[in-house]
Amino acid sequence: MAKTKLVGSDREKKLQQRKKAAKTANRKKRKSPIRYFKDVFAELRKVTWPTFKDLMIYTGAVIAFIAVLVVIIYLFDLGLGALMHLAIS
Repeated sequence: MAKTKLVGSDREKKLQQRKKAAKTANRKKRKSPIRYFKDVFAELRKVTWPTFKDLMIYTGAVIAFIAVLVVIIYLFDLGLGALMHLAIS
């Protein structure tokens, strides 16, 4: 079966109809604040929380990464400070 290709104003009309249909389909009714918080808590119950052991591993990894970055920035600061001291004197 051959496809028909819309051109010009017919195409624009079809696109506008699709956009309007999508807008009305996506429009949702406003919920009450109580319903909103019930939904939030329901979603939080579905979350897979890390175990204490996993949490400690992740925390250690973050602290180690920060320590490495601190050392790298400190070394750059020392190097640039020495270069500035040489340039000024």
